[in-house]
Amino acid sequence: MSSIRVLVVEDFAPFRKFIRSTLSREPGLQIIGEVSDGLEAVQKAEELRPELILLDIGLPTLNGMRAARQIRKLAPESKIVFLTQESSADVVQEALSLGAWGYVLKKRAAIDLLAAVDAVLEGRQFVSGGLLGHNFTDASLRPPADY
Repeated sequence: MSSIRVLVVEDFAPFRKFIRSTLSREPGLQIIGEVSDGLEAVQKAEELRPELILLDIGLPTLNGMRAARQIRKLAPESKIVFLTQESSADVVQEALSLGAWGYVLKKRAAIDLLAAVDAVLEGRQFVSGGLLGHNFTDASLRPPADY
């Protein structure tokens, strides 16, 4: 089985290191790039065409939501998983409506990150356990239709 190519987009270096360390436990994952702002994320997504993008929302230059909109146009085959502190149901809903496959709260990343990656790679959407009590639309519970 070929490795899954992952782009990590996170502006806080210690958390990027945590992500790298966590993903290194999965032999089938290969981090092909790490960037710290949204504009660079869009450029790298188009250039590298990763299968999976772990994307923060609170980024300099271009926030994660805006970056995701552009990435969806330039690299539509890339699956996006938001990895963020934002826990507002409205923000989660917006992220899922943009076509994100996953939404992981940073405070739950130690528990949820690998589970989210596994679910998304199996074609299932994933939302952090701390958000499951919210009532997202039925459409947000299925993989995006245009994948």
